[in-house]
Amino acid sequence: MSKLNIAIFGSSGAIGSALCKKYTEQDNVEKVFCFSRKKTEIHNKKAFCFSLNYLDEEDLLTTSNKINFSFDIILISIGALLNPEKSIKDLTVEKFNNMISANTLPTLLIGKYFLPKLNKNRISKFASLSARVGSISDNFLGGWYSYRASKSALNMIIKNFAIEINRTNKNSIIFGLHPGTVTSKLSDPFKNNNKNYFSPETSANYLFNVIETKTNNDNGKIFDWNNQEILP
Repeated sequence: MSKLNIAIFGSSGAIGSALCKKYTEQDNVEKVFCFSRKKTEIHNKKAFCFSLNYLDEEDLLTTSNKINFSFDIILISIGALLNPEKSIKDLTVEKFNNMISANTLPTLLIGKYFLPKLNKNRISKFASLSARVGSISDNFLGGWYSYRASKSALNMIIKNFAIEINRTNKNSIIFGLHPGTVTSKLSDPFKNNNKNYFSPETSANYLFNVIETKTNNDNGKIFDWNNQEILP
């Protein structure tokens, strides 16, 4: 069997960078395309790094059109968490729109232009990093309105993708991933001394193992780092 081609969006972030490194270390991987808003260098002959504006459809279209082969795995590791609301009084339209732009729209638009690039001749996978707080049934604390809503919307997009793409690509598996709480710029302002944090490398290792296990039965679902399904 020919080796795998991987695309990772958000390669300059803590988890995205660790995932790029993890995949370049695999013997069955041929190329890892690493996309970020600002081009980053990953010193491995398998890694090919590009800058890309995830909210610019012309940039996404141009980049997608330049790729004349299929991807076996597409991973999206993009997101932000800024000043989450403790109360509805803290909510602003600007804050809500910023969270949607950071956590929801990138996957939606990347999917629009790159889901057609998934391999149709063998099992291929498309996954985006979500969060447990995007689960409505798991919400017992409230708050964090804009962040929770942006991740819930992301989960719906993942489900929609899974339904639509499966009509034309029966080999596709589309799902969401919760990476656990990871030490990064995103989590640093909210650190709790009573909580355990993963290093980006540890999280990437867990996510890699979860991705490896996914089958068609997992299409449209969300899984945590421990491979447990997170219900909507």
